[in-house]
Amino acid sequence: MSRPFSFGPLAVLWSGLLALCITVFAGAIWASLLIVNLNTGPSIPWSPLAMAVVLWLMWRYLGGKGWPQTTVSLRRHLLRANPVSARVFLWSLVAGVLSIVALVGYWVVLYQLVPMAGTILPDYSKYPLLIVVLSVLMGSLVSPFAEESGFRGYFQVVLESRCRAPVAILVSSVVFALAHVLTHPWPTASVFFLAGLIFGTIAFLTNSIWPGIVVHMIGDATFFIFVWPHDTAHQLIWQSGPDTHFWMSLAQALVFTVLAIVAFRRLARLSR
Repeated sequence: MSRPFSFGPLAVLWSGLLALCITVFAGAIWASLLIVNLNTGPSIPWSPLAMAVVLWLMWRYLGGKGWPQTTVSLRRHLLRANPVSARVFLWSLVAGVLSIVALVGYWVVLYQLVPMAGTILPDYSKYPLLIVVLSVLMGSLVSPFAEESGFRGYFQVVLESRCRAPVAILVSSVVFALAHVLTHPWPTASVFFLAGLIFGTIAFLTNSIWPGIVVHMIGDATFFIFVWPHDTAHQLIWQSGPDTHFWMSLAQALVFTVLAIVAFRRLARLSR
């Protein structure tokens, strides 16, 4: 596949730092807006709307809109927001969703193996239902758009121009996992690394970040609603022994990993 741009070694460092900046910028803006909204008047959920505007402006700029005009084509190329056929998109979703189910199993198993603090979330029980629903929805949009744009778009596109795809996916996944150490207990970096492999593989096989954005949204919503609120409820197997929930979670992780691999093989054949 011909590439309209060539990138030097420094571009790898630049694109990696840019991916981190995009992620931190979007996350910090959303956290700030939400905190102010919850503290000043949660009955009027204005923060999700404000963040939607920020995401829209960020997406347009990263995709080639705005100044400087000399970088329009480059930004559009690096974002990799290319159209995907319906069949490839469908199999991307199948592989991605199966992978998300596996990741949930790995996450629960990890929390029963390693003592960790829970994921920090607002105490939504104190706030009106409307802002809770809209906040979870927006929270499930911010990371997918920012991280897929930065890591699987800008960063991985540059990496793929410099090295083979498996290496590019591996490197982007390592940096992606390290970025999450800032907001999650460090042992969970292993799960975020696996998530990076999933999203990076989807982006490479489809040459687009769109399928990964949708899968990422499903994954974030799943963890926000069903997983992270229960982090601290898990019992360490070293204290109480492995219970039925532990074995079921382990089986879930392994079975759905195999199913996801089968789906990814199908996606790879379609992509060729």
